[in-house]
Amino acid sequence: MQPAAIGYNPLALFAFWTEYMQDTVLVTGASGFIGSHLVEALVRRGLRVRALVRYSHRPDLGNLDLAPSDVLDAVDVQRGDVTDPFFVRRCVDGCASVFHLAALISIPFSYQSPRHVFDVNVFGSLHVAEACAATGAWMVHTSTSEVYGSAQTVPITEQHPLVGQSPYAASKIAADQCVESFRRSLKLRGVTLRPFNTYGPRQSARAVIPTIITQALAGDVVKLGALHPTRDLNFVTDTVAGFVAAGAPSEAIHGATLQLGTGVETSIGDLATKILGIVRGAARLVHSDDRVRPAASEVERLVADASKARAALGWSPEVSLDEGLARTIDFVRAHPTRYRPGEFLP
Repeated sequence: MQPAAIGYNPLALFAFWTEYMQDTVLVTGASGFIGSHLVEALVRRGLRVRALVRYSHRPDLGNLDLAPSDVLDAVDVQRGDVTDPFFVRRCVDGCASVFHLAALISIPFSYQSPRHVFDVNVFGSLHVAEACAATGAWMVHTSTSEVYGSAQTVPITEQHPLVGQSPYAASKIAADQCVESFRRSLKLRGVTLRPFNTYGPRQSARAVIPTIITQALAGDVVKLGALHPTRDLNFVTDTVAGFVAAGAPSEAIHGATLQLGTGVETSIGDLATKILGIVRGAARLVHSDDRVRPAASEVERLVADASKARAALGWSPEVSLDEGLARTIDFVRAHPTRYRPGEFLP
């Protein structure tokens, strides 16, 4: 039985999951920034959550360690790697829905180690798609706005051409097409979500917002690369709300690609100025050649048309940029040992 599509309403979604989704749900990339918030949101909705965490000799669970203890106690943690198809299949078995977020997401690192990025992003997605197709699990695949390259038309719709301006973007295009091919020919059921630039508490220092915040709090200089590129900035709880809404299987969204964004573009320079104003420090912006992307690879503009997600999921962002930045600054202030302001993380 296929349930009808529903709009994003927390109470309606809870009833939906309770009625139709008694089995476990899986989150790959659960120790990451968005993944850890998603795990927490799903547990809070009463779901049984299995969390795929990349294996490490260290005992920590990455960002999941920042979740409340009652959330962690309810999670079935599986340590392994999405590049292992046998491990992925074992994790997917018994799951009704799979939220696939596991990826290597650093653009600068993709220039240094493109093969590694392709192994994780493309073959990891292949293994999850194979397992979901074999078991019948609903797959929520995570794409990225970077697949568009610099905007040729604005706002960007899902029909915008795909342009790989970095090895990372190319790997995500390949992953998206891999998943799409499984939907068309191998009975995979699911949806692709394409978040624009998500930010918030727990985000790595390699991202631009934590980079600006940590430098502004620590000293009198904020080093940045290009200041003119624009981004569509979406707070993490809003992005997660879109994932939760898309995780309920529905023929109305099966096979769709849906963008999650605010429709507002902010330049890196304006973003830095806004953060400095909230921090109220004396730091000044300084250009750093080390932080500039290779020539012809910089994505100049990103701004989303999220009308399809609004119509299909009833989704819309709720947290303003000022509020989201304030929450993120509060988090960084409360967790100073997680960051090294003087070190540039690619």
